[in-house]
Amino acid sequence: MENHNPSHLENIPRLNRIAGQIAGIKKMIEEGRYCPEIISQLRAVRSAVKAVESNILHKHLQHCVAQSFANPEERDKKLEELKTLFDRFND
Repeated sequence: MENHNPSHLENIPRLNRIAGQIAGIKKMIEEGRYCPEIISQLRAVRSAVKAVESNILHKHLQHCVAQSFANPEERDKKLEELKTLFDRFND
């Protein structure tokens, strides 16, 4: 089975915003801003990163995993890959 990874380019604008948020947080720290303000921005970044993660996982399930079901050996490999992924990032 050929492996054609789906494009995730639609996430680039969101990642650019996240990079801007991170730069803003660094500036807040350099300026000595109030801790809860910094924490609030950190939570916003965490939420944005989770959204990107969710988008990529969704596409992986729809594209890569779904295609693997045509081949039982490939399907088992993808399912094991998912199990390992979820075990590693069980948060």
